[in-house]
Amino acid sequence: MATIYISLGSNIDPVRYLKAAVVDLNLHFDSLVLSRVYESEAVGFKGTNFLNMVIRAETELPIEAVVATFKQIEQDHGRVVGAKKFAARTLDLDLLLYDDIVCDKPIELPRAEVLYNAFVLWPLAELIPHQCHPVVEQSYQSLWENYDKSLQKLWPIDFDWSA
Repeated sequence: MATIYISLGSNIDPVRYLKAAVVDLNLHFDSLVLSRVYESEAVGFKGTNFLNMVIRAETELPIEAVVATFKQIEQDHGRVVGAKKFAARTLDLDLLLYDDIVCDKPIELPRAEVLYNAFVLWPLAELIPHQCHPVVEQSYQSLWENYDKSLQKLWPIDFDWSA
């Protein structure tokens, strides 16, 4: 059983799509643990704010199947295939870590944005503060503490999962 970390983000009806994504992820993966939900300004384009979080899960699926599952969940919730990278979206699911695997294929792991996007790093530091990034060999808490917080605006929000 592999431990994976998943980045979730949305800036189109984000409350609806984060809730839907968690329901769908629960159907495909085991033992989900959720970070807090964070609001952040759009990165790479001018747009409405995003809601973001990171989820820890367990799976027996190989990397390729995990990524394919994410793509299907995104499409099931209105994500347009082939849309611009920096654009508004209903749902964005990215595999950040798959155990401590370091690879370039079938995708880059750990995902590079772990080190430079606050909306990924802060929730990871919340979930696994003492675990070390397998490439830079620093804890996620240390990486977050040393992150230049003036680069991206991010704040935790109260999120009602019950509604």
